[in-house]
Amino acid sequence: MTEDAVRLKNEAGVAEYIYDWNTADRENSHRTVELDDETLRDGLQSVVVRQPTLQERIHLLHLMNNLGIHGADIGIPTSSQSVGHVLGLAQEIVRSKLTVQPNCAARTMVGDVEPIVTISQKVGIPIEVAMFIGSSRIRAYVEEWSLAKLLAQSEEAIRFAIDNGLPVMFVTEDTTRAFPDDLRALYQMALRSGATRLCFCDTVGHATPYGVRQLIRFARNLVEESGISDVKIDWHGHNDRGMGLANALAAIEAGAHRIHGTALGVGERCGNTPMDQLLVNLRLHAWGENDVASLEDYVRDAARHLGIGIPPDYPVFGQYAFSTATGVHAAAVAKAYTKDNPRFADLVYSGVPASDFGRSQHILIGPMSGESNVIYWLEQRGLKDPSKDENVIAKILDHARRKGRILAEEEVADLI
Repeated sequence: MTEDAVRLKNEAGVAEYIYDWNTADRENSHRTVELDDETLRDGLQSVVVRQPTLQERIHLLHLMNNLGIHGADIGIPTSSQSVGHVLGLAQEIVRSKLTVQPNCAARTMVGDVEPIVTISQKVGIPIEVAMFIGSSRIRAYVEEWSLAKLLAQSEEAIRFAIDNGLPVMFVTEDTTRAFPDDLRALYQMALRSGATRLCFCDTVGHATPYGVRQLIRFARNLVEESGISDVKIDWHGHNDRGMGLANALAAIEAGAHRIHGTALGVGERCGNTPMDQLLVNLRLHAWGENDVASLEDYVRDAARHLGIGIPPDYPVFGQYAFSTATGVHAAAVAKAYTKDNPRFADLVYSGVPASDFGRSQHILIGPMSGESNVIYWLEQRGLKDPSKDENVIAKILDHARRKGRILAEEEVADLI
């Protein structure tokens, strides 16, 4: 029996004990959601990351490919170094026959699109142009832009890309604070000019899930009104209000086709939608069929290549994501392990099944622990009849309460 078959069998065994309000009367179930990984472009705008080498970027690109991520922004070729990185990544896609589709960011200027055309012609594959322009009136006021200027400049750049065989994703920055009439004018121009994707951006992390749903409905109506088929809608979100992931899920529910994100949510200011957390939720919601076997490698290698740490309580891949030292919780997990289905231990005190992502539940000993914590801890290490040695249990618990923190492995061993 395959690993997935075992998981599904175990899932069925606990279904009668869990009612899932997340799926009650839910629409859009079991739909495929495309993903676009922005780690190597938008993610590198973070002030806390270091710039990875080309080989490190190639390694991350392979991990994206292994995860079944559909697209990857491989950079914005505006300098000799960035052109070299973009060219190297595009060549690797061809050389290794990767399925991930490349795109490059560019301002709506012919001069920004030209190097992408050159790279595409060199490697022999189309590179989607993620062509962006500010759409909010506050940005236009500060930059002294007119809507007429934005329309003319964008149309010229889009047509130049299309004429050179490159697909275009038209991206409006700060969409979530832009006026509907301005957006309608910009997107109608983009569609007439040949863009096949429209990307709606929460550039400054302003949106709430309600606002996202309103905006994606607006987008769908706009595309329908155009009468142009095969146009897809992208969502690109930031995390300034802590809603990056929630907004991405709202965009999916509202009908967005593709969602953008970055490894560990890295990006400018407070970062982007975390791609790893998005993949976890896609699996739990049965949206898409991404293979998450290498998701832990993606998270840990991205942290290493970008020179950042993973918070110990970070969802799923933090050191203590599946750890408890609380007596009542530990007792429940320990009892769950005695049942005939390992799924019970994964779910009794966890909303994410650890085993689905190569992790496991851990019971630690701390100031809020009870006897069950110590007994389980000792049993897991093969110690003889620990439950009968009340003096050892009391000594360990007393030490934990006096220290006021989680005990290290060596401390408990010394006490024994």
